Amino acid sequence: MGAALTRAAQWTTAGSGTGKLELTPLNESLLKEIIRFVENFSARYPQEAALVFKEPLEWTSTLDVSHFTTDYDISGSTVKSRETGKDGNPLLHLSSSSIAVSSFNQLSKVIQMAQDKKLKEVRACLEANRDPVAKIIGPSFATIEGEDTSVLRLVEKVKQDDKDNESEVKMKVFLLIQQLDMQLLNNSLKQISQEVRLSPAAVKNDVELLKRFCGEGEKRVLMSIEYTSDYEFSNGCRTPPWRQVHGEICYLVIKPCDTEPLYITCSTTGVFLNGGKKKDDGEIDYERKSDIYKDLVILLKNKSRHFEENINKQDFANYEEPPSTEKTAHVESVDVEEQGQTQRSYEHQEKNMHEKTRQQPAQNKPSSKKKLEPSLKWRNLGITSSYEEKNYNLKNKKIGKYEKPKQTQEDILPHSPESKKRTIFSSSSLAGRYSSHKIKTPGGGPGASEFSESSTESEEDEDQPERRQESNTDLPSEYWQIQKLVKYLKGGNQTATVIALCSMRDFNLAQETCQLAIRDVGGLEVLINLLDTEEIKCNIGSLKILKEISRNAQIRRAIADLGGLQTMVKILDSPDKDLKCLAAETIANVAKFRRARRTVRQHGGIKRLVELLDCVPEDSATLTPEQEKDIEVARCGALALWSCSKSPRNKEAIRKAGGIPLLARLLKSPHENMLIPVVGTLQECASEQRYRVAIQTEKMIEDLVKNLNCDNQELQMHCASAIFKCAEDKKTRDLVRQYEGLQPLVSLLNMSENKQLLAATTGAIWKCSISMENVVKFQEYKAIETLVGLLTDQPEEVLVNVVGALGECAQEPVNRAVIRKCGGIQPLVNLLTGTNQALLVNVTRAVGACATEPENMAIIDRLDGVRLLWSLLKNPNPDVQASAAWAICPCIENAKDAGEMVRSFVGGLELIVNLLKSTNKEVLASVCAAIAKIAKDEENLAVITDHGVVPMLGKLTNTTDDKLRRHLAEAIARCCMWGTNRVSFGEAGAVAPLVRYLKSRDIAVHRETAQALFQLSKDPNNCIIMHENGVVKLLLDMVGSPDEVLQEASAGCVANIRRLALANEKARYG
Repeated sequence: MGAALTRAAQWTTAGSGTGKLELTPLNESLLKEIIRFVENFSARYPQEAALVFKEPLEWTSTLDVSHFTTDYDISGSTVKSRETGKDGNPLLHLSSSSIAVSSFNQLSKVIQMAQDKKLKEVRACLEANRDPVAKIIGPSFATIEGEDTSVLRLVEKVKQDDKDNESEVKMKVFLLIQQLDMQLLNNSLKQISQEVRLSPAAVKNDVELLKRFCGEGEKRVLMSIEYTSDYEFSNGCRTPPWRQVHGEICYLVIKPCDTEPLYITCSTTGVFLNGGKKKDDGEIDYERKSDIYKDLVILLKNKSRHFEENINKQDFANYEEPPSTEKTAHVESVDVEEQGQTQRSYEHQEKNMHEKTRQQPAQNKPSSKKKLEPSLKWRNLGITSSYEEKNYNLKNKKIGKYEKPKQTQEDILPHSPESKKRTIFSSSSLAGRYSSHKIKTPGGGPGASEFSESSTESEEDEDQPERRQESNTDLPSEYWQIQKLVKYLKGGNQTATVIALCSMRDFNLAQETCQLAIRDVGGLEVLINLLDTEEIKCNIGSLKILKEISRNAQIRRAIADLGGLQTMVKILDSPDKDLKCLAAETIANVAKFRRARRTVRQHGGIKRLVELLDCVPEDSATLTPEQEKDIEVARCGALALWSCSKSPRNKEAIRKAGGIPLLARLLKSPHENMLIPVVGTLQECASEQRYRVAIQTEKMIEDLVKNLNCDNQELQMHCASAIFKCAEDKKTRDLVRQYEGLQPLVSLLNMSENKQLLAATTGAIWKCSISMENVVKFQEYKAIETLVGLLTDQPEEVLVNVVGALGECAQEPVNRAVIRKCGGIQPLVNLLTGTNQALLVNVTRAVGACATEPENMAIIDRLDGVRLLWSLLKNPNPDVQASAAWAICPCIENAKDAGEMVRSFVGGLELIVNLLKSTNKEVLASVCAAIAKIAKDEENLAVITDHGVVPMLGKLTNTTDDKLRRHLAEAIARCCMWGTNRVSFGEAGAVAPLVRYLKSRDIAVHRETAQALFQLSKDPNNCIIMHENGVVKLLLDMVGSPDEVLQEASAGCVANIRRLALANEKARYG
């Protein structure tokens, strides 16, 4: 049902709200098939019919209480089935007109009870549940486009658990639904294939003939017939492109003699009434308001009695085509237009260029006048035509190696496979166009799924909407001049082609109008086809133009659609260095989106581009012309690799092709224009661990640091960004300090007007400040004061890094005082009200670090910072929750009246206790640490005990995470101080797991665990559990620890156990 509803069923496309199933013969056929399937399901598959749906199917039903029998519990307007699921909920529930059904058994009964309203009931159900399979079996089986592996997953599950009968039933139900889907799709395909579809030419022919019978006089059958749009695309349609994809050809306003005006939509599926023009904005209401009729004549005969009575009396053969519609033949090769192309709404060619004929009179035949050809529907009225079919054959010069036959508009309907293929390409409809030159096939093909990109890779301009020139916009003269030049490119010889290319380069190709002019008239296909010729001048001229215009997002997608990238990759093997440079630069421009990058990789482009890097950088003063060309080739190759490196798979391909040592060698180049793409590629690839290691081992850090001191801000930005990514590793941080890279980074903080450079610089400082040795250097260079000044009036990408750096620097006590003296506490607290998750994680860490100083804490408390931190515990992001909880710990510890402050937060204690239900270990550890601080106040401890903190802590004790163990043991030790909590921990099973904590290698875990065991040992039952789990031997080893707290707690626990043993002996033996 899912696939059939998505692909075959006809849904309304206009209007507000959810789409509805149209009342069409195809939909009616689908609904009847579904009804037969559901009605017989219980009888044919009783076991599967009993399966309870994952979610009930809900819809507004036509049934009421009177339709239900004794098998249901009826109360007022509510009906519940006696048959229930495992959870006790009824499998059918009707309340007023809203019904919810949870099994095929009940669904079958509903259909049977609906009787003559079955169609309406099923239609309502499917409209409310667009993907019923997802609700019946589960969301993992939702209908998706492309490869569906849900059934394979289900089979694997069944294999893993042979006893899981429910999985087996689910699989059978899923297979039955899939079988129904295939049946529905096959039936709809058969029905669609039998329909006769209208074409734009046929509709135009009908309209022209009907116009001859409009106006005044006794013979008229209509008052008037008009198009709503005077603009006609070259495919014959008059509807906007976004409606053409629905098969709509044109909109008409027809005024019959005896009824109100009719607003009609003509589409490939037939003609029907639409909603007319809306009163508020004058736009057409595209919603269908009537049945679909085969053609205009049948619709008008149904809607107008006058038309029906008079149309058969007309003599069509006596009406000749008016002179204005005559077309003349143009046999000059430069004027031949491609047929079958989808026209764009901004295409507005010169007068007479639109009027290219598809049919010409036979040779030696007079063509002064010509009669319109009635279509089949007119012949069905009993009228014959004297029209004779005429053929022509135009010869067209080609630059390419062979000639493709042209297709006429009648050969390609808007819904034909060819046109569907054209509409897929978002950039333009050029890929489906038949050009006068050879056209390459787009990238992809078999095995393309093996090269699919990571889902985390940004799409960049992939999803940008296509901007189109409005048809009524006054276009500059360059637009028409460029279109004329493209025509000469198509039909001229070699000399004419080179002249046309040179002339085209004289225009400002950076201007969007000029770029789109080339595309609109089919110039892209010509330019790409020229790359296949063996004439170097044509290749170079074409690539120079493609390089300029490919900066436009729409153009580069069109180039990829037309297979231009494959040809450019081949050109990289050319011995001509100028050609290689131009091809690489054009690839750099085109590979700005994922599909293009994948195409380059699939066709061996990465390896070829890496080979271009193989040149030795020399001092510019001693370069020969040949060496200069080699360096330019390497620069262009690096540019292309920079664009391609945004793909994770391409990064790996560059590494495997040996790109890292070549990039390292080019990094020593004295030429800034070479360094920018090289460093740009490195900083893109530095997100991968292997590249970060390679950057260290190839000694690139020194070169990156050296280039921080240059005058080129773009190069500085890329170097800082590379350091930012590489400084995740301690060795890199040490190397940056060793090569004296910290001071240049601090100096770049003064470039506050360049936000990209500032973001990269602050990011590098943040990561470098993770090492305390670097923090000492930053203190010397007064970096903390500068960073505090950047806490206001900066974009979020800068603030994230600035606050992160301050958070690391604030781990040193002296820096916390500097932040306070520079007025940094207030802007930090103000940032707690933001929404950026990464910023919130960093700012809570920074505030928490500052709060360890009592003077800072007083300012934070005065600014209501603790309340803001506490409110972040409600944030859905676990990283924010954990960071906020860690920050709360020093706040409670250093606040003057911490207990009263915590109690003042309404619902605050309940909130933090409930976070113990989290599944994130970092959240749990931070919350346990916060609870340990809160529990120091007796009143707060009593409150959190009432909120159930003891059993929640007890449930967490089986963890193996040492960080969580440490803070959990501390929290348990603190919570033992109230009432009977020690006994409750024993009953909750928390004692035995705590004993195992003593086997950890972390001394901090030992210390906190020993304190918790000491508190718990004050209860006799807990002492027995500890002794049984071998705690005495472990504690005796720790009594000799150099840690005094651990010594004391271990000795105290052993003493309590010993006292209990002595008391037992005394009681037993007196």
